[in-house]
Amino acid sequence: MTEIPKTFFQPVSAIDQPRFSGVPTFMRLPHLGEEDAAFDAVQMGLIGVPWDSGTTNRPGPRHGPRQLRDYSTMIRALNPVSGINPFEIVNCADLGDVGANPTDIVDAMDQITTYYRMLKSQGITPMTAGGDHLVTLPVLRGLADDAPVGLIQFDSHTDLFDTYFGGSKFTHGTPFRRAIEEGLLDPKRMIQIGIRGTAYNTEDVDWGLEQGVTIIRIEELFERGIPDVMAQARAIVGEQPTYCTYDIDFVDPAFAPGTGTPEIGGPNSFQALQVVRELAGVNLIGCDLVEVSPPFDPSGGTGWLGVSIMFEMMCVLSSAIAARWDISAR
Repeated sequence: MTEIPKTFFQPVSAIDQPRFSGVPTFMRLPHLGEEDAAFDAVQMGLIGVPWDSGTTNRPGPRHGPRQLRDYSTMIRALNPVSGINPFEIVNCADLGDVGANPTDIVDAMDQITTYYRMLKSQGITPMTAGGDHLVTLPVLRGLADDAPVGLIQFDSHTDLFDTYFGGSKFTHGTPFRRAIEEGLLDPKRMIQIGIRGTAYNTEDVDWGLEQGVTIIRIEELFERGIPDVMAQARAIVGEQPTYCTYDIDFVDPAFAPGTGTPEIGGPNSFQALQVVRELAGVNLIGCDLVEVSPPFDPSGGTGWLGVSIMFEMMCVLSSAIAARWDISAR
């Protein structure tokens, strides 16, 4: 590969076709499957994982991808802050949903992992819409099976617990403990930002710190400011491959009530976008947005914020993909 292919997948513009018309796809992009000839040209794939079997209390994120697709018709192509149009940098397409078994956690995770291994083999970088936060574990199994990667996590919870309910190791409160244990993540290149809320105990935090995870509580984020904390995040992950995961409960529930485990005292909607913009320059191999739960989102504001965050992720992700192509060319 010597150059980035000409981009020819473009979102439908609302200037040409009203937003409320047509079959909804992520960002109004073409929907492609493995059987389509153009699938080989995709560089960034937008994927839904409608699965929430790891939820421990309020279910609903399985419906997140459908809502996010619908609301993404509101997104335009140009980022007015960064000046990035991701659709002119790389080929983007909606690759549909992963068929994850809603009644068998292990089988569902195997299905997800198999799909993401296929994406990796095809050179497609994923932008994923969940689903609960357990989704990230099988995604990482598909993307980081050959070497551990770094992680930047925006969240109000560490998701580093060992077990729930007397022994269950697979819930949305355990994915990053499993990922470290399985060698998918390098804990010394891992930072969790926005942690807050009442706690069962300190098991998750204590274990994470022992492994070398950097944990930034919300108080520290506000005291130091987003640019300073995100500079630390970029330094921690360095230039090596890094994954970014964004739990919508990172945001204060006044701005994002539609989630299963909300925690008060979080960032506002502007700050929710600002942290993603500070990922510019990170060697991202994929991103996800999880835990959007439409049943708890009566106004639709959470879904709209969610797709706005996804677009910001697409902007930094497209730049990272382009940088990798340039490195390959040299």
